Amino acid sequence: MSSAQHVAAGLRILPETAENFASVQAAWRFYANPQVTLPQLAQPVLDRARQAVDQCDHFALIVHDWSQLHYNGHEAKKHRIPLSQSTDLGYELQAAVVVSDRTGTPLAPVYHGLLAEDGVHSSMAAQPQAAMSQLDALAPVMASIDHLGWAKPCVHILDREADSIAHLRHWHDAGYCFLVRANDRGRARWHNQHIALRDIADRLKRRGLFQKTRKVSYRGETKEQWVASTSVTVIRPAKLQRQGKKGPRCQIAGEPLKLRLVVAELRDHRSKICSRWLLLTNAPERVSAETIALWYYWRWKIETYFKLLKSAGQQLEAWQQETPTALAKRLLVAAMACVLVWQLARSQHPQAGRVRRFLIRLSGRQMKHGQAFTIPALLAGFWVYLHIVRAAEDPELGEMQTLVPLLLLRETG
Repeated sequence: MSSAQHVAAGLRILPETAENFASVQAAWRFYANPQVTLPQLAQPVLDRARQAVDQCDHFALIVHDWSQLHYNGHEAKKHRIPLSQSTDLGYELQAAVVVSDRTGTPLAPVYHGLLAEDGVHSSMAAQPQAAMSQLDALAPVMASIDHLGWAKPCVHILDREADSIAHLRHWHDAGYCFLVRANDRGRARWHNQHIALRDIADRLKRRGLFQKTRKVSYRGETKEQWVASTSVTVIRPAKLQRQGKKGPRCQIAGEPLKLRLVVAELRDHRSKICSRWLLLTNAPERVSAETIALWYYWRWKIETYFKLLKSAGQQLEAWQQETPTALAKRLLVAAMACVLVWQLARSQHPQAGRVRRFLIRLSGRQMKHGQAFTIPALLAGFWVYLHIVRAAEDPELGEMQTLVPLLLLRETG
């Protein structure tokens, strides 16, 4: 449960009768136990996700992304791989987080895959799996999530690196519903013309087809979101080039793929475009373009999950586990803590606000003006609360309440 500091990111325990070292040994044995598998540790999180998805309106939004975990100074860590460059060593984390289609709040992480030299340590498999390219690895993850048997259908949301026509065709043929940010230079057939998507967006704007939909926050400032949509058909062949293979890319022809192009612009009060997204989706026509744009706007919520793991809560890149298996197991335990504080953050219970304020007081964190709480502060406050509850059960508490002030008064006197 514990939030951590970079210089003290190791295991922390609640007040117990056991010694600290014994607790650390027990945790080491737990992470090293081959009988404790990643799918077993992932199951409680998936159970929570199932309960939360029942509260969604029509769809479960699955946001996929990757994050590099840097461990350059951790020489004892096994099976590290080069990341951005040969001297940058660590692991690559692939994650999928389910987000509410009602409010955009994160509900639970539903997949973790830790890429190391010995394979992918996946929450879907008990043993490391063979490594695949990022986009090739998405289809098994989509299939696993779609077959969880949730009451709501899934929509898989991905950023621009997933704009691969070969993979879009494959996902569409497999029945996966997706929303992908397209490359501006991508081309499609539109009104009997084969032109760039950015040119289509420009023509929609000249025809006055954009509509103002809502105000959103963008980089700390309020912007207006304008949306337009049209149908396009992608007819270009796929150009595949696998890592490590030299020579020209292999071109693979495919069937024309009819998709919806949704163009979303974020404009300031002077109508200046601050950002523009070209979104391709095979979502049902009953889902409006305005809703599609909002779904993609919520994609950034997975970045808050990575931040909670890496810097603002769990300090993942300072963990001392020496194997990717142990690291992946601890990661799933940390994911459970994230699920609990997310649940508290979105709770509409009449007393939820009071509980959140109490945990913020325990955390000792300073909130910005007008901001009631943050997820990292709730996580820190929850850990302090657990300490208080456990200490209250200790029979020595009454004695300590008199001894501690007595000792302090003697020292100061």
